[in-house]
Amino acid sequence: MNPFQKTASAILATSLFAGAAQAQISDDEIRIGYLADMSGTYRDLSGPGGLEALKMAVEDFGGQVDGKKIVVFSADDLNKPDVGANTVRQWVDERNVDMVTGMVASSVVLAASKVVEQSGKLALISGAAASSLTNEFCSPNHIHWTYDSYALANGTARAVLADGGKSWFVLTADYAFGHAMENDITKVVEGDGGKVLGKVRHPFPSSDFSSYILQAQGSGADVIALANAGADTVNSLMTASQFGVAQSGQKLAGMVVFLNDIHAMGLDVTQGLMLTTGWYWDMNEDSRAWAQRYHARFGKMPGMVPAGIYSATLHYLNAIKASGSDDAQTVRAQMMATPVNDMFAKNGQIRADGRMVHDMYLAQVKTPAESKGEWDLYKIVRTIPGDEAYRPLAESQCRLVAKN
Repeated sequence: MNPFQKTASAILATSLFAGAAQAQISDDEIRIGYLADMSGTYRDLSGPGGLEALKMAVEDFGGQVDGKKIVVFSADDLNKPDVGANTVRQWVDERNVDMVTGMVASSVVLAASKVVEQSGKLALISGAAASSLTNEFCSPNHIHWTYDSYALANGTARAVLADGGKSWFVLTADYAFGHAMENDITKVVEGDGGKVLGKVRHPFPSSDFSSYILQAQGSGADVIALANAGADTVNSLMTASQFGVAQSGQKLAGMVVFLNDIHAMGLDVTQGLMLTTGWYWDMNEDSRAWAQRYHARFGKMPGMVPAGIYSATLHYLNAIKASGSDDAQTVRAQMMATPVNDMFAKNGQIRADGRMVHDMYLAQVKTPAESKGEWDLYKIVRTIPGDEAYRPLAESQCRLVAKN
């Protein structure tokens, strides 16, 4: 038994003892709230597609756990922290929601997760990137599942540095996620002997990136790193293509790039781009089988966020079944004590800080000649072991991590 499982087992035993005399499934239903951007910048990376993945997990579980019905609510957070926090508060107060998932924009997640913690519920964060969510903003009431800015910077920045990109310019979305990614990029680049020549922050969301790309070009940096996501990344890359950034000899490093982004822009624009991902639909037999099911329902191949939502939800429901309770701390302890083995991750582990540690993958976007189909977009260059990809606990600022 590894240290994660030992700690979780001790917590689980305490939680089960404390809750033994209480009703195990509150209201005789398991109530899940799906909170995400359903109409804006991040719609395509999660949005309705993430909700479809959640529904698949519920259906695969038979719609119930030991006779207790699973009920799903959903809402558009509009990428606004106040909207997200108020929605979760309403769900908790009026609908007694047990768990909230989806959760994409880090600013929204930070606000909503405070409500989750105050109400003693659980959040499974599958779309947000800020590594601070399991560092200075960790909580005993949320788990960060799919990826984070530390792992993405670790994978992509190190690969680009090794390929000769020593001087960097960082284009950053001006909110919590972008700031976390900018910090993580800077640490990796400077820690590996590179230099960050300049940084510029753009409003979130933005549609015109001309001045920012011109500033990045003018810096003379070897690499222009995009510390943004969703439509902002797409617009950044399209503007860079129009301005001939690659042709002038500068490299582009998309730090948070999703399958739907590459599909939207096409291989002519994105070929050769290096990126880090937490999952790819064509990795193995399990991933392909699940992705084909998803495609049949939704008409698109899933990226890592819908896959992470499915995985996190299934692990959550299995924990309720195993523990006989939907109490947040009992379920979290059961989830920590149980390795994650499914179509998303093999031997994944949930740490005390709430980080689900699993392998990440360095990928390169295929050329049009290499691609054999509409969604045949990546070639996996390297597997990055989970304990190498994510921030070591020894460096953690999380209050839940025992200090020596």
